[in-house]
This record gives sequence, structure tokens and C-alpha cells, in this order.
Amino acid sequence: MKFAYWGSLLLLLSSNLQAQVQTTNYIAIRTQPLYSHASNMPYANPNAPKGGYLIRPSNGTFDNLNSMNGKGSETDGVNYLFDSLMSSSLDEPGVMYPLLAEKVTFDPKHTQFVIFQLNPKARFSNGQPVTAQDVKYSFDTFQTKSNPGLQMYLADLEKTQVLSKYQVKCTFKSKNNPEMPSILASLPIYSQMDWKHKDFTRVSLDPILGSGPYTIARIDPGRSITYQRNPNYWAKDLAVNRGRYNFNQLKYIYYRNLDIAFEGFKSGQYTLHEEFTARKWVTQYNFPAFKEGLVVKYRFQHHNPITAQSFMFNTRRTPLNDIRFRQALTYAYDFEWQNKALFYGQYQRLQSYFANSELAATGRPSAAELAILKPWLPKLDPVMRQGVLTNWKYSVSDASGFNRNNLLIARQLLLKAGYRFQNQQLLDLKGRPIRLEFLIHQDGLQRTLMPFVRNLKKLGISVSIRQVDVPQYLERMRRYDYDLTTGGIPQGLTPGNEQFQMWGSAAADQVGNYNYSGIQNPAIDATIQHLVQAPNRPQLVLYTHVLDRLLCAGYYQILTYGKGENWYAYWNMYRQPSVKPQLSAGIDYWWADPKQTQKITSYLRQH
Repeated sequence: MKFAYWGSLLLLLSSNLQAQVQTTNYIAIRTQPLYSHASNMPYANPNAPKGGYLIRPSNGTFDNLNSMNGKGSETDGVNYLFDSLMSSSLDEPGVMYPLLAEKVTFDPKHTQFVIFQLNPKARFSNGQPVTAQDVKYSFDTFQTKSNPGLQMYLADLEKTQVLSKYQVKCTFKSKNNPEMPSILASLPIYSQMDWKHKDFTRVSLDPILGSGPYTIARIDPGRSITYQRNPNYWAKDLAVNRGRYNFNQLKYIYYRNLDIAFEGFKSGQYTLHEEFTARKWVTQYNFPAFKEGLVVKYRFQHHNPITAQSFMFNTRRTPLNDIRFRQALTYAYDFEWQNKALFYGQYQRLQSYFANSELAATGRPSAAELAILKPWLPKLDPVMRQGVLTNWKYSVSDASGFNRNNLLIARQLLLKAGYRFQNQQLLDLKGRPIRLEFLIHQDGLQRTLMPFVRNLKKLGISVSIRQVDVPQYLERMRRYDYDLTTGGIPQGLTPGNEQFQMWGSAAADQVGNYNYSGIQNPAIDATIQHLVQAPNRPQLVLYTHVLDRLLCAGYYQILTYGKGENWYAYWNMYRQPSVKPQLSAGIDYWWADPKQTQKITSYLRQH
């Protein structure tokens, strides 16, 4: 086996003498790893006890265990069933360490292929070995039968070849795509034999064979799913897994309503709650269990870009396809008043799609940014051109709740663009009253939407809020059947191919993709292409700054608010390592304190 491996590597080297091919036990994009020789991750307690349980809430319902085919409502927690080829570091952007693959071979400067060397000890939960054939089956299937967004994500993968039982080679279409090894290394690996007589495209709750740390213990269709820790998990002693996956049982309980879910948390139906509502975080943690110290709060300060919460404009529809109309509408959103009156001052206004990180564009564009933008400036809409050349920021209100000055600016922008006011209604360029629909599925969201809707009414724009159930919402989102909707766009510190899915022209008309605003802009496409192929970290940051400026100046969405931390509350039976990771709360490394678990369990039985 070693001979076959090194033989294939020598052939590759001889075919391209200039290539700087290297074989390592890590993937590190534009950086050097810190823990390639560590016996365990620094944010783990390798002596953490196994046992106990962790129960979390989910929203809506579920009907599909195959999260990769894009059908139905996927089930939370299925990621615990499957291993990927490598595991991401929670401290280092763009760094991955061995999991199914013990080594990786590629040229980090001119990435045209990657070879994964699988760990011969890797096993599916039924004891069958994980082989290169399983990897090829998974990648081939994802390329042809997965959801459209994932297919686009993998579009640069030309072919996957089995070199030997434990070696698989992936060749790329482009001459240099440094993101692809990490993308492929993060995908779940399915068993070819398990799918031999199954339809991958079908919605199903039939168990799927995986190689991950957990297996399915029980499914209550649409209501809950329980996973049990696999004591024979093949990878439990790998460096990334020592002190990880400590709970014997993981459970997800589904709620139709987030307020009802919180009541369930207070009564102990689930044990770990992530809070997303400032009002609740500040005012509603006064129930008996919290007062007695049986429930505690935890703020995790992270170092990631803040999830870009926004109001999304569907630019496929008139008049939202008019940048001047979209720009005017941004003045109707009064963050300062909302933060004071509704959010208890807990949030910050987002002025970037990459806020809270070095990737955010700030101030006026640098000389390097201007050099990138210069060829595109004549082709940009004047509104967008002005935005990218200035210190772009949303207008600030006086927080009085009237927002008078900003609404006057919006009115003048609309009149200048050719819109007219008649009988307290805004008429479009063809003289028709403008009526829009805001699509949501969350209960309680109207509270934060109505101030914006009322301000639009002052501008003569009629907006109706349409709340639908989760399955209908997902289907309408897939088909882009909305005028406006809300969204949260998570970003990482190493943006790459996924930016095409969110902002690229090709994704705009692909059903089920993530370009919800329908952006089709050649300047954005070109910038993403350069970003993906950036040879080093400074270039990646530079092109991300340019992308950020183009997105903001295009007024495709109204960025709303966010925070550089996660808010958690949990029943006080969990413990954490003394060293916290930088990029994640690291919940997979928590464990249950046996005495506290017994105390909490007894309390819940009595109440």
C-alpha cells in the first residue's frame, strides 16, 4: 500500500516538476497550523468524563435525514452521524486536522488536485471500513443529486478517482483553487453499500449509515430525534476528538413557536438554550430555577464575522430591481430607535457583511482597493459607483421614533428617481401604486418589522406581512416567491466558493440556491473569482473588502443588527474546558458533571 501511494505521488511530481506538492497531516489555507503535532486540541479536556445528556430545541418540524439532497425539512443533529475527511480547528481560520483522512497531498500555491490518504482504521458504525470508493461515491453523488447550492459549490471538481483502497484523488477544472481541498474535506462521507438499493433524492427518515460519533437511538417523526454516543466510535482517540463528544445522549425537540420553546426550556424539557431575543435575555430570566442557580447564563465572545441579519430585497421583481428605490427604503429602517426601545441597547448596527472582523471594509477605499475597482467603475450604476468610492454608512436617526429627517431624505430620493406621490400613495414609474409583501415564518417577528412597515407607509408604500408555516416558507424561499424577507447570512474568516452561491450571477436563477436577492453583477462575480484564488491572506482580505463595498453600495439588502457574542442559558449541570476556542462556543467539548446532573434530574422530577 505504501508503495502504491508513493508511486502515484512520484508520477504526479514527475508530470509537473514546478509544482510544490506537499504531503501533510493538515490543510492550512494561507497560514501555518498551530496544532499539527498536538495530542489533543488546547480547548479540550482529554480527561472529561463520558455520560449525561444534552437536549436542544429546534424550530418547525423535520421529515428528512438526508441533509444533502435539499428535499423536505432536514433533521437537526444529522451531522453527528457522519465524519468528514478532516476536522476544522476552532482556533485557526482555514485550518483542518485529520479525521477520515490521515494525510493530504496537494500544491497549496497552484492547487489543481488533491489526494486524500484515508486512515485504514476508519470504520462505519456497522464495522465496515471506509474506503476511497465511498469517498468517490459521496462526491459523485453530491455533484449530481444534491441540492443546487451544493452542486454549484462543487462545480470546480472535475473528477474523483480511486487510486487505491485508501487513496482518492480529486482533480479541479480551474488551474488554481486553494479552497477546494478544504471544501471537499468538510463534506460528510456516505457508504456506497448503504445506498445501493436506496434513492438518494427521496425524502426519508430511514436511518443512514455513517462513521460519526453518534447513531440514531429514537425518532418521533416531526417532534424529536435522539442520538446515542457510539462507544466503539473509531476516531475517539484522534487529536481532534480527545475530550470531545462526551454526552451519552443528544436530543432535539421541535417546537412550532419560539415562545413556547422557551417555556419548555424553563420547565426542563430541554437543557441548552441559545437566546436570540434581547428582550428575553434582559427581562425574562427571572423564573424560579434561574433564581435558585439551577439555570445559568453564558455569554460567549467570538472572533467571527457577525451573522449578517438583514431585510432582503428580491431584485427579480419591480420596483425592487431599481437601486434608487432600494436606496430610499434603507432610510425607513430606524435602528437607533429600535435598539433603544426594543432591544435594550444590546445590539450594534451592521455596516458590513463581515462586521467584527478584519474582512470588513471601513473608511474610504485604499489605493489597492481602488485599483481593483477602477476597471468596473464606468460599468456600475451611478448610485453604486458613488457608494464604493466613499466611506459608505447607513444614515443615523435621532432615536426619537419619528425618523423625520431620514424619511424626508427618502422622499427626495424617490422623487428624484421619477416616483410620484398621489393621495398618500407612492406610484411607480408607470403610475401604479406600490404594494409589497414581507414573507416570514417566525412568531413574534412582527414586533421588529412593524416600525419599518409604518415608516414605509409614511412614504406611501403599502407593505403586508405574510406569515406562513415552515414548509411553505422553505418552498417559497427555494422558488424566490417573495418581495421582501428576513435572513441571516453567516460568514467565516476564510470566505471562498460559497460567496458565488450567495452573490454570484449564476446562482440568481437557480432554484434552491442562496442568492436570495437575485444579484447579477459582473463586478461582484469577478471579485469573488479573485477572492477564491487569492494566493495569501492579505490578498484574501483585500478582495473581501472590495466585495463588501460592492454589496453594501448595491443596496441589495438592508443590514439590520447583530452582536459579536452568543447568548446561552443552560441547566447548571455542564462544565467547559478552562481554555475556550476563539471561533466557536465549542459545545462538542462540554461535558456533564455527574453530581450536578443528578441534582438537576431530581429537581425536574419534583417539578
